[in-house]
Amino acid sequence: MDAENLSEFRVNRATPSDWAALAEIDSVAASGDHARRDSIRRWCEQGSVLMAQGPSGPMGYGVLEYSFFGHGFVTVLMVAANARRQGVGARLLGAAETTCTTTRLFTSTNVSNIPMQQLLQRAGWHAVGLLHGLDEGDPELFYLCP
Repeated sequence: MDAENLSEFRVNRATPSDWAALAEIDSVAASGDHARRDSIRRWCEQGSVLMAQGPSGPMGYGVLEYSFFGHGFVTVLMVAANARRQGVGARLLGAAETTCTTTRLFTSTNVSNIPMQQLLQRAGWHAVGLLHGLDEGDPELFYLCP
């Protein structure tokens, strides 16, 4: 995908038939994680996926769910490797914010995931907590959308 074409992408809700294409750009699913592939299919079937799509196909996706103490939660934000650092993640976060039906929207990322932390900070999200014990040796940082 050419950098000059990245400005032409749009964000829409994914359909159930989009799951396989999303699994191809998801680094976890593409590495053979069948549970992740099943999750992507389920999220698409539930209508929980916001998908960034360009002329060549999916560029990224975000999953917006409401199982976090009754608040909106961006469960996954995944950008295709060849579309990173081009505004796709920021647009997906913005779409989650405008689509969210609750007054609060949260997400989380591992302490080791510096690119995601930088994205959230640039988007104005605030760090609100730290949880140890999910991934051994890599605590989870929680963020609140402003």
